Amino acid sequence: MLSHTIKVYPSKINLPKKKQLAWKIAEIASDNAKLNKNSVEMVINRIIDNASVAIASLNRRPVISAREMAKKHVRKNGANLFGINSKFKFDCEWAAWANGTAVRELDFHDTFLAADYSHPGDNIPALLAVAQQLKKNGNDLLRGIITAYEVQVNLVKAICLHKHKVDHIAHLGPSVAAGIGSMLKLNTETIYQAVQQALHVSVSTRQSRKGEISSWKAYAPAHAGKLAIEAVDRTMRGEGAPSPIYEGEDSVIARILDGKNAKYFVPLPKMNEEKKAILETYTKEYSAEYQAQALIDIAKALNKKIDNLNTIKKIDIYTSHHTHYVIGTGANDPQKMDPNASRETLDHSIMYIFAVALEDADWHHVKSYTKKRANKKSTIKIWRSIKTHEDKKWTKKYHDPDPKKKSFGAKVIVTLNNGKKIIEELERADAHPYGKRPFKRKDYINKFKILTESIISKKESDRFLKDVQNLKKLKNNQLTKLNIEVSRRYLKSNNKKGIF
Repeated sequence: MLSHTIKVYPSKINLPKKKQLAWKIAEIASDNAKLNKNSVEMVINRIIDNASVAIASLNRRPVISAREMAKKHVRKNGANLFGINSKFKFDCEWAAWANGTAVRELDFHDTFLAADYSHPGDNIPALLAVAQQLKKNGNDLLRGIITAYEVQVNLVKAICLHKHKVDHIAHLGPSVAAGIGSMLKLNTETIYQAVQQALHVSVSTRQSRKGEISSWKAYAPAHAGKLAIEAVDRTMRGEGAPSPIYEGEDSVIARILDGKNAKYFVPLPKMNEEKKAILETYTKEYSAEYQAQALIDIAKALNKKIDNLNTIKKIDIYTSHHTHYVIGTGANDPQKMDPNASRETLDHSIMYIFAVALEDADWHHVKSYTKKRANKKSTIKIWRSIKTHEDKKWTKKYHDPDPKKKSFGAKVIVTLNNGKKIIEELERADAHPYGKRPFKRKDYINKFKILTESIISKKESDRFLKDVQNLKKLKNNQLTKLNIEVSRRYLKSNNKKGIF
């Protein structure tokens, strides 16, 4: 790996493109690096994971709306929509939009947290849609996804967006563009321009994850993927982009991030070095914000230690800066304490999540978020007794560059009415790669079967699992096998009309 120093330059200094971050990203996207065996296997795990959560969300309102929009963009030789018979094809950018929304809706797929946040699995729907439309093969798709993960993970390690209230999809646009470029074997110049254009149009504010969180949280990554596809299309036709998009005098860094005196250190592989960043990412066992994963495990453990939950006086959670200020009481969002808040808001309230997991000793992607569940009196009592605190020890662990030491856990102190304190502490979720029981292929398959049971037939389930695990051998025009069909009678539609 190489560390690249990125800073802002005034317009009077003509920064050579080969010294620009977008060019360095394009170089590794257009190299001929050997595909790492473990990275290949992890891609297959993540395609299974994405399919699990996408199929489980097919009849949720945002996904229905996205699918209805995409269905208006039929294309003879296009891409597939999750759930719909594979013989029907649609424009790839709209397939990416609908499938990306389905993957993101339940907040239940993979994650990578460092200087910023990310869900790198958001890259996959856009790349798969383009691959299907252009009849690429399994190895092409693998190369593209591995590159996309490499770019997004390393941008997330180096450049903090949330500090400036910029949504994390600003790192996703460039990674999708780079991944598509790698998959299509485009030249460095074309990918360079596409990365710049994709970043330029995918910068948005974090209001999408603040206050009353709306369905846009599910749409945002899909939108970045759609914009990235369009950026690549445009640059393949010879068009350029705002440049230099990272280092320029009025660039994203200069005007939106750390400003003209900024200095970032972005790690990227050497040319032709195997790309392994996907191995640093981790999926979710529970449908909740990633920083909540370890806390759900803690809550389940505490459930066994506390005989009577009615005797709880207060609960203090000591955790990292990110957890406290994004999903904890440090966010100062009253909506996070509101039983009538949206599912998306409750998913970003560790106080709610911890209270429910403590009571139920479990977490369910549907049942744990119902209005009835959120309005349970005993839950509200525990919920409102919870307060989070930043502990610098946990913040330091959160940012540890060593994947084996990096942690997203907490220390929880439950104080009972009689003054007794019960303490539970966990550094990382049990399902984390360095947790008590790391997710393996069998766990991804089990998650898939649980989430798709009663939605797809056993025959279709077995067929998909066989084909996806044979991804390396899928030939040109065989990537439709990664689509999953459900009964037409199962899929709901939205009667409300739009423009399309």
